[in-house]
Amino acid sequence: MALAGPPFLLIAILFRQVPLLYRVGHLGVRLGLALSGVKVRVEGGEHILRDRAAVYAVNHTSNVEPPILFHVLSPVFPRLRVLYKAELRKLPILVRAWDLAGFVALERGNPEQSLPAIDRAAEALRDGNSFLIFPEGTRSRTGSLLPFKKGGFIMAIKGQAPIVPTAITGARDALSKGSFVIRPVTVTVRFGAPIETAGMTMGQRDQLASAVRSSMETLLAKG
Repeated sequence: MALAGPPFLLIAILFRQVPLLYRVGHLGVRLGLALSGVKVRVEGGEHILRDRAAVYAVNHTSNVEPPILFHVLSPVFPRLRVLYKAELRKLPILVRAWDLAGFVALERGNPEQSLPAIDRAAEALRDGNSFLIFPEGTRSRTGSLLPFKKGGFIMAIKGQAPIVPTAITGARDALSKGSFVIRPVTVTVRFGAPIETAGMTMGQRDQLASAVRSSMETLLAKG
């Protein structure tokens, strides 16, 4: 990224070639997976919605999960965006690419920033862009689901977009929290049936979160 990122980013900014960012990013992820020996198995791929916007809600145990999901969700490029925590804006090269691609940063515990950010994300959903979210907000050390943050569900309801429950297993074996060593393992990504939000109101966000959590727990229980 340090060598190839800046020139491609400059080209993308000058010529507004957002698809180029996705192609380069995808190539980088595929190369990284190949070099590390990490293999990816996908189940339920028919639930990836190629013709409409959706929110893909995924459990979070390892830093290898975002690039793996980016790779697996490549069928919706370049209309895939990410709702990510604002602390990651310290990454100098990636943050410029994320801004160009329309990724949305969310400051946890800061309603003055998070609510307008959620509104921007909901507008992007209505414009036909899908989102990848990690509703736990941080990595789980045990692999068990942590409590969900509400931002992603509010966004989905405001954007009237379905949520696709997604479970990823094996990623913690590839790279555990606090480790810098990536192990060559097989990571499985399972997609569940989309949960529609059409007609839902803000008062039903907890009900939506509960339904998504239940589906994710079922997917995770498959091992």
